[in-house]
Amino acid sequence: MKVTIYVVQGGNINMQFKNKLRLLVTIGTVAGSLSLGLIAPSVSGAASTASTASNTITFAELATASPNYIFPYLGCGFFSVDNLNQFQELMYRPLYWFGLGKSSAYVPKLSTGDKPVFSNGDKTVTITMKGWKFSDGQTVNAQSVMFFLNMYKADPTSYCGYNKGYGIPDQVKSASGSGNTVTLKFTESMNPNWLLYNYLSEITPMPDTWDVTAAGAKSTCATGKYGAAATNAACKAVEKYLDAQSAKESTFTSSLWTSGTDGPWTLTSFDNLGNVTFVPNAKYSGPVKAQKGIDYVKEFAYTTATAEENALRAGSIDLGYVDPTVLTSNAPKPGKVGANWSAISAKYTLVTGSGWQFVYAPFNFSPKNPKHAIIAQSYVRQAIQMAVDQTTIINKVYKGYGYPIDSPLPPNTPTSVSGLKTTAGVKNPYPFSLKKAKALLTSHGWKLNSGKVMACVSPGTGSKDCGAGIAKGATLSFSIVWASGTPSLDDTFNAEISSWASIGIAFSHTETGFNNVIADCEQGTKFQVCSWGGGWIYAPDYYPSGETLFAPGGGFNVGTYSNAKMTSAIKATTFGTASLAKYATLAATQLPVLYEPELGAVGEVVNTLKSKIGFTPNPLQNFMPEYMHY
Repeated sequence: MKVTIYVVQGGNINMQFKNKLRLLVTIGTVAGSLSLGLIAPSVSGAASTASTASNTITFAELATASPNYIFPYLGCGFFSVDNLNQFQELMYRPLYWFGLGKSSAYVPKLSTGDKPVFSNGDKTVTITMKGWKFSDGQTVNAQSVMFFLNMYKADPTSYCGYNKGYGIPDQVKSASGSGNTVTLKFTESMNPNWLLYNYLSEITPMPDTWDVTAAGAKSTCATGKYGAAATNAACKAVEKYLDAQSAKESTFTSSLWTSGTDGPWTLTSFDNLGNVTFVPNAKYSGPVKAQKGIDYVKEFAYTTATAEENALRAGSIDLGYVDPTVLTSNAPKPGKVGANWSAISAKYTLVTGSGWQFVYAPFNFSPKNPKHAIIAQSYVRQAIQMAVDQTTIINKVYKGYGYPIDSPLPPNTPTSVSGLKTTAGVKNPYPFSLKKAKALLTSHGWKLNSGKVMACVSPGTGSKDCGAGIAKGATLSFSIVWASGTPSLDDTFNAEISSWASIGIAFSHTETGFNNVIADCEQGTKFQVCSWGGGWIYAPDYYPSGETLFAPGGGFNVGTYSNAKMTSAIKATTFGTASLAKYATLAATQLPVLYEPELGAVGEVVNTLKSKIGFTPNPLQNFMPEYMHY
């Protein structure tokens, strides 16, 4: 099956700033990063008031979402844009790079390996490395790739890109490396595009200097035989040490981490607030080095939208975000900008774009959830979804810089990828209707109590009953947690809570930092719905299939959703050559998650900054300052 990933114009993209989606904050830079891509709310409020200089590029991090993990073998608690696309990938280049300018496509010239060659009925793949160098002088070779693969084989569940039974490592029969050549043999024929887009893309070559269990204590994780017991034991010990070091932000500028730099930038400072400084990597052997005259790249941490907007007013950052609530006019249409915020319009240009992503808030299907039996009822989820007025939120809160989301496919997904008839995607099965949503509940045995909350009056499993496991008197009272610091996100959920209350569904809420929300979502005990303020960006798993999000054991199936029909449809698009149409339609109708309106990129670029690839936010949201200059 030929799969071509296009950049989609028109919605939230990189700079997803201040709004849902993982918001990569990458304003105009470029795109692409790890697989799962959590999208965070955008806008930040902040820590720095340093003025910009002609030799320095300054970039705003997402609100409450500063980088906090440096080792590029990371679990879901750290698997986000702020750690990957906008931090690690400036230093540590993946095996295969995706996304440049307006495109989200595979970029051979920016990849550390040549295009993979498939043979033996697509059961064997051969990878030839280009011979780039780490900053310590070691060649980025087959052993560097085997280091990552050996660790993945030894402890797959510690990596957030892992999906049980899918791709690497579970379908790898053998793996070996010699010189600059890596050979992978699989247990069955692989879909070449799926493997490249969703698995080979996630590999990050690692240097021998990281193959240690303590300072100066060499190990054999990089050099051991793939899958051997001794190799697995060595890799687990190395991983334990590197994970512990990565938890100490004070180590980030140490020789341990800087020795592995093979990207265009080297980290020179990192403080406990998340403020970061990079300088050009003089030993970078890739094709696009830092532009002449650029000596520093600084990323500033913010905690609120107001703080970042104050920094824009002061002209102290080059690339930032504004919450759409400060804009006085709506976008004329998706992908186009309206009038800029008058307070900064003389210094900055407003940019927008769409992302290779979708926005959602997971429902909690975990047995640990005390409301598990209620959330398991599809009619309850349908009522909750039908009470979300996406159109009004987009027009009133996002000022037209948004897209309705009805399925896991990114807005405007090309028909060549989706298998659907139009780029409009799946027809919304649950359009906004408070009347129908309320009727759906009352027809299944629920009635408003004295507190104006729906209570079960007809327990049982009949067609007019509340459903299995729901006791008489149980109420539709839930909790939701979302990321703090973004006015448009607060306005979105406050509007939804009001709508839900009008039909007898009560939601209490908690707001906390982005990184904390991810941890809460993973624990699966404190919420019925959680939102880190965004959703999912398909990077570095670039093909928008569902094994990561909705298959049992999926790397980021935080709601622990499981459905046999869904799993079958997913496998047909990954192991087989089926289009995404059936999978997307099932995901739209079954509601494994709450679909939320997507805020498009709403970014600001200082007028004096230039870029060789433009400033339209890239759909994958990578930050690539090596293309920028004054």
